[in-house]
Parts: sequence; C-alpha cells; structure tokens
Amino acid sequence: MGTVQIVLGKELLKAADRAARRRRVNRSALVREALREHLMRLAAREREQQDRAGYEALPIQPSEFDVWDKTAAWPED
Repeated sequence: MGTVQIVLGKELLKAADRAARRRRVNRSALVREALREHLMRLAAREREQQDRAGYEALPIQPSEFDVWDKTAAWPED
C-alpha cells in the first residue's frame, strides 16, 4: 500500500471525518472506498460512451431484430 498526501478544505475534512465516524472506519479507509467507487463510476461512464459512439457509428437497422421477433415466445396477456 502506498501513501498519498492530499489537501482538503476545512468543511470537506469535517464532513469526511463525520462520515468516517458514522461508518466506523478511519479517514484513510473512507477515502479509499470513495476513490474506488468513483473510479468504478468513471469506468462505467467510459464504457457507456464507447457503446454510444459505437451505436452512432453503426446504428441499429430497423430489420436487425426481425429474426428474434419470429422466435421469441411472449406470454399472452
């Protein structure tokens, strides 16, 4: 594990300490968890952007799913 020094404003530091106490973890654990979750959200956002770019470059054709419509078994209402 490495050590990183960061600078936080007073209010953010107080909020972080309150959150750490509520979760019963130390400040470092809280920051690790927050950074891990943020990186996961960034990765998901990047994958969504890649999907969007792919569909914009090669849009779905109107008849593309016709074969599935013919084989799908939908329940009767």
